[in-house]
Amino acid sequence: MESKVIADSVLVSDYINGNEKSLELLIIRHKQRIFSFILSKVLDREIAEDIFQDAFIKVINTLKKGGYNEEGKFLPWVMRISHNLVIDHFRRNKRIPTFKNTDDFDIFTVISDEVLNVEKQLIKDQILEDIRGLIVELPEDQKEVLIMRMYKDMSFKEIAENTDVSINTALGRMRYALINLRKLIEKHNIILVN
Repeated sequence: MESKVIADSVLVSDYINGNEKSLELLIIRHKQRIFSFILSKVLDREIAEDIFQDAFIKVINTLKKGGYNEEGKFLPWVMRISHNLVIDHFRRNKRIPTFKNTDDFDIFTVISDEVLNVEKQLIKDQILEDIRGLIVELPEDQKEVLIMRMYKDMSFKEIAENTDVSINTALGRMRYALINLRKLIEKHNIILVN
């Protein structure tokens, strides 16, 4: 006899339509993988259980508000929520360096050269991924200056020479790149640190 496995997308749809049992089946199906992932990051069973519960509270709230876009990617979506909650846990417990979002804001001060432990590395990787995603949205001239300065470690004099503009123009483009990055961070509701 062939046993039929109900797809995650069907269970999500059933849950949204009022079948509470469908969510229970999703939790049972994915609990081990999600919980193991969380535990591997926080290394504390009680904290991992709290984060797991928080993740599913977030899942429930998002599903009930109709904020979930079904793309057949339920597990990766829940893993992303869990990943973000792990990062939030470390931030709340001040286990990473923080900075104030001021006029002297420099997004790259978040990334230090010190030896990083596991949670700091996890957060650093997430921040770098988020920043890379935002940089592509910048106007071409700003993106070019920012990449030369931050990733190629070029001086503003070298940038000015390579882009055939004055040093003041290169500085201005960098300033606008950082201002626009800050706007993009707010627009996309990305939390780099508390």
